[in-house]
Amino acid sequence: MKLWEINLYIVWFSQVLSLMSFNFGMPFLPFYIQQLGITSTNSVKLYSGILNAAPAITMAIMSPIWGIVSDKYGRKLMLIRAMLCASFIIGAMGIVMNINQLIILRLVQGVFTGTVTAAQILIAANTPKNKISYALGFLSSSTFIGQCIGPVIGGALAEWVGYRVSFIIGGILMFIDFLLVLFFVKEEKNVDVKDDEIRNRDKNKSLRTVFTTTALSMLVVIFFIRVGRSVFNPYIPIFVQEVRSTASGAAGITGVMNGVLALMTAMAGLTLSKLGDKYDKMKLLIIYLTLGAVISVPLIWITKLWLFTFVFGIMFFVTGGVEPVIMSITAENTPVDKRGVLFGVQGTIGSIGFAVAPLLGGAISIKYYTRAILVCIPIFLIISSICVLVVMIHKIKTDPNSKLDLRSIFKL
Repeated sequence: MKLWEINLYIVWFSQVLSLMSFNFGMPFLPFYIQQLGITSTNSVKLYSGILNAAPAITMAIMSPIWGIVSDKYGRKLMLIRAMLCASFIIGAMGIVMNINQLIILRLVQGVFTGTVTAAQILIAANTPKNKISYALGFLSSSTFIGQCIGPVIGGALAEWVGYRVSFIIGGILMFIDFLLVLFFVKEEKNVDVKDDEIRNRDKNKSLRTVFTTTALSMLVVIFFIRVGRSVFNPYIPIFVQEVRSTASGAAGITGVMNGVLALMTAMAGLTLSKLGDKYDKMKLLIIYLTLGAVISVPLIWITKLWLFTFVFGIMFFVTGGVEPVIMSITAENTPVDKRGVLFGVQGTIGSIGFAVAPLLGGAISIKYYTRAILVCIPIFLIISSICVLVVMIHKIKTDPNSKLDLRSIFKL
């Protein structure tokens, strides 16, 4: 087995543990803040939005900085930095005394963590070009498997020993994860890339080789897909509590719902992302986004939690193939020594999306009601699909050997 494959499997397992540790307590923040003295419905919604936006805002600032540092000093260093800092921050969340301390920790979390982006940079930079689509798709599944297992275990722990213990256990698990990467991941200094890429490396120092028209357009899609997919998630605990008219047992149900969503996304990472090696990636994006938008529309009216979870899960499966395909499109056309910058900026845009989503959802839920947030999902997915379509038409128009035929756009 080659070194890049060994690293891929170890980092994959480490990301499962990493996302498990984060999700032992994070999905239950709306319940946790009620124990910290925030009890009115609107206040819970407001602080839920702030807590979910806080790390995304600071991470948006730091992602490109860490990306540049990783290109200069090494990708493994950035991954173990993120994991070590996360272990202490997650554990500290279990001993806060008020909501302000929790908000500060969430802001600090965005500055010093970011294990997902760090892992993506490490794998993208140490994987042969013709294997990147497979590697990133496989890696993305780890994120959502961790998000699947974490809330289920965390919800059970919360019901049994309380939310504080869930955070502390999450911190301990993250520290074990840090040791795993520290001792077993071996970063390659010279990646096996094609000869023409090596010869042209000195010519590819300009950032113009990173931020091409396609790369910039994919950043726009990343923003909209992040908002669309995550706008409702922070309010799932409140939604469950409102549907059941009680907070008793809501943590367990919320954990199961989050687990199903993450499992479906993980399955998409293992299956749908692979289609990018066989079919036109841009066309796949349009299909995934449009189909996801259509499936998400009935969520607005579904009242049964089991049916809501099923339909929501199908939507997450269909749209779960989007980001791995986007990462593959951009990474394949970026020099190896610039992929840290690329993924750093993508992390920034994604974090901005994660920051906007809970704030938008909070504003809508306060002004109208929690279920009204669901209207945003098909809207943002359709906007994303239109963005990809515009890029495809632009590429056809600028290619002198191509003819603009809309029918061909929708043929794989």
